[in-house]
Amino acid sequence: MLHRLRHLLTPHSHETADKVDPALESSARGMRALWVSLAVLGVTALAQAAVVAVSGSVALLGDTVHNAADALTAVPLGIAFVLGRRAATRRFTYGYGRAEDLAGIVIVLTIAASALFAGWTAVERLLDPRPVAHVGAVAVAALVGFAGNEWVARHRIRVGREIGSAALVADGLHARTDGFTSLAVLVGAGGSALGWQLADPLVGLAITAAIALVLRDAAREVFRRVMDAVDPALTERAEQALREVPGVREVAELRLRWIGHRLRAEVAVVVDGEVTVRQAHAVAVDAEHALLHAVPRLTAALVHADPAPVPGEGDPHLALAHHLTA
Repeated sequence: MLHRLRHLLTPHSHETADKVDPALESSARGMRALWVSLAVLGVTALAQAAVVAVSGSVALLGDTVHNAADALTAVPLGIAFVLGRRAATRRFTYGYGRAEDLAGIVIVLTIAASALFAGWTAVERLLDPRPVAHVGAVAVAALVGFAGNEWVARHRIRVGREIGSAALVADGLHARTDGFTSLAVLVGAGGSALGWQLADPLVGLAITAAIALVLRDAAREVFRRVMDAVDPALTERAEQALREVPGVREVAELRLRWIGHRLRAEVAVVVDGEVTVRQAHAVAVDAEHALLHAVPRLTAALVHADPAPVPGEGDPHLALAHHLTA
């Protein structure tokens, strides 16, 4: 009762035009996160490049390339956010939100390329050890690289989770892997300062393994989005909200899917077979209303009302059976 009173007293709307603004705002937040992280990583890469020019450190050069590549991953994700703002068309009837999933795949491939590059560089350095000049400057540049990447990683992951963008979260994980690479440069430089030239390539191999673990997590998250997977707890929450709607006897079917960083739902609820079409429609509207409040980032729900079966009555969907078994 308190929830219903609070809902009635709080100004809100469920019109389609009003749903667009939060969606655009979430995309705008994603764009701001990309621009900020791009600036931070750009400054970080430039600072490291200056040290590379002075010291000639191959390890730091690899870290600088990683940071530059991480900054460039903002390009496909930024394109995806811009496309996601476009209205649906007769060809793309769900809009362009799935462009984020394509951007997530590009980011995962970039992480994989970074892991291969780090591993190849480490093996090459292991076979051909080289001394590191200007170890102090290299160590400072490595710390700058780690700090810049870790800040960008936290910012991207936080914003990505708040707006529901798996691609932005994956991009943040990628930035974190580059931060680990910077630490590898630091540890390797310390080992070189102590006269142990194999420290740099051995730590590089360990960091490659860490990058592979992050790659696995990012790839799994993006793969689940591509396959329309959602958190089972979210499904249970939606079902519970539907069961509490007056007039809903049973939840016959519930489907949730991500389109970019927004959710859509398709629902079939069972209602009393004796009610009028208007009454059944009112129940369906109440069901959609409940879902919009219960499920975060849900922008639309298509609710279908099925009549409750009575003894002796056939299945109302029997005419569709031969299509469903194909």
